[in-house]
Amino acid sequence: MNWTRLEQLLLKELPARAVACAPALNHAQLCRQALSLAAGLQARGVRQIAVHLEDAAELAVALLGAWRAGVGVLLPSDLQAQTRQRWSDDVDLWLTDQAGDPHLNDFDHSPLSATELDLDRCRLSLCTSGSSGEPKRIDKTLRQLANEVEALERLWGTDLGDACIIGSVATQHIYGLLFRVLWPLCAGRPFVRRQLPFPEDLQRTSREHPSYAWVASPALLKRMGDNLDWPALSAVRRVFSSGGALPPDAAQDLHRRLGQWPTEILGSSETGGIAWRQGEPLWQPFQGVKLSQDNDGALLIASPYLPAGHIEHTADAARMAADGRFELLGRLDRIVKLEEKRISLPMLEQALTAHDWVAEARLGVVQENRASLGALLVLSEQGLHTLREHGRRHLTDTLRRHLSPHCEALALPRRWRLLRQLPLNTQGKLPQTDVDALLLAPRPKAPEVLEQLESDGEWSLQLAVPPDLAHFSGHFPMAPVLPGVVQVEWAFNLARHCMNLGGTFAGMEVLKFQQLVRPGDEIQLHLRFDPERGKVYFAYRNETATCSSGRILLGAARPSPAEDRHA
Repeated sequence: MNWTRLEQLLLKELPARAVACAPALNHAQLCRQALSLAAGLQARGVRQIAVHLEDAAELAVALLGAWRAGVGVLLPSDLQAQTRQRWSDDVDLWLTDQAGDPHLNDFDHSPLSATELDLDRCRLSLCTSGSSGEPKRIDKTLRQLANEVEALERLWGTDLGDACIIGSVATQHIYGLLFRVLWPLCAGRPFVRRQLPFPEDLQRTSREHPSYAWVASPALLKRMGDNLDWPALSAVRRVFSSGGALPPDAAQDLHRRLGQWPTEILGSSETGGIAWRQGEPLWQPFQGVKLSQDNDGALLIASPYLPAGHIEHTADAARMAADGRFELLGRLDRIVKLEEKRISLPMLEQALTAHDWVAEARLGVVQENRASLGALLVLSEQGLHTLREHGRRHLTDTLRRHLSPHCEALALPRRWRLLRQLPLNTQGKLPQTDVDALLLAPRPKAPEVLEQLESDGEWSLQLAVPPDLAHFSGHFPMAPVLPGVVQVEWAFNLARHCMNLGGTFAGMEVLKFQQLVRPGDEIQLHLRFDPERGKVYFAYRNETATCSSGRILLGAARPSPAEDRHA
């Protein structure tokens, strides 16, 4: 590839060099737009801007234009009211997609002249999401960013060739910014403008390009099931993953389907890239990154992606190998005290995930009459089978016994929540405050709506039955089954919501229950309303057969099936 240094991207227009697609943008257009924006910012006397743009090509224009104008850039993690309030005193204007804010096309000025950017005076500020405390601002120079993209190209540039870069992660954070915008800009690789958070979108876009690579999160890669066209997708040049831990099962599935291991990246906004691995348990530090440890075993990092002379003190415990690689042992800042006993949550999580029934685990403190631990679990296929065949109590009691050799009795989780997947944020993280809130929340009573489609007034909804559904308790505890009355209640509530029906529940007709609905099932609900008869027709199906069907009569006086059941 024809490499252009980051600081020289505006020096010479290259019309034949593709930057982005859908819609297409070439390098010459990028330069003109960036230099026009630079002129507009200088005309307004702007010194600092906050930028939040969904389009990666527009973000590239904004960054280069601001840097050419000598304007500092702040990338907020989101545009929530509290975020804007937090940073409003630090910036002169917000450049966003939102109505009321300045947009890129508001800066139609005669372009400034092309010049090389100053590696030390051009600055970028990233904002953490506050997942481990108060959100904070991390300042970086263009030199630090340039060092990192050059290191990435040395490692993987030959493998990628002219691959189009397709991403599922946001560009507001360091991983998406480097891998989806700055690195492809310097390498001359085109990139897809929009973040693609769903596997089906990633597949559809990949098919539009003869050569491509994925910049993904563990959250997306874990959801890429067997329904995709894996033989076609095996043309992917490389699969990058960062933002959190990728479960070994998910990595193995990708290797089986694609013939390659995903390339996992370890790093943060504070540190930049630290290390990488591909199909191995140990992490390989990036070239130039020097690692050491403090007395508690926490990683200390010196890096060309940090200010000169600075050593970043992390909270990551590690075990160093003789060849310079290392194993992560968990976060030292996730140690809690119960009755004056220090308990390592990462250690217990690691012990839980060592059990065949557990795919992922996160622990937190439940503050009620007395503090205790609770566990959020994503079950493996074996774990889900155990839940379905033997019940929740058998599963949690067995896991408590499994944990007992690893901790004192007071550290054994007293509350368990079984999830389809961990509710990670846009950065692929699950803040501890969210863990604790989920542990305090009641067990769900409604299905998770995965997809809903309407055609000629009829609705088809793809539903996931939560493995921890409250209705399973007491309804065959040794072999949980979704009660028929709950199936009717779901159909009634979803029909009223989708079809905007105003009637109340007045009875049921022609009910048939043919197949059991179990924890973790995915089922399709078909709904049709007959206004002349005032009836809702419903049918639940799994992959092979109808589970149940019937008619719900609408009226004005009767309670809902749930109210009727509890009367």
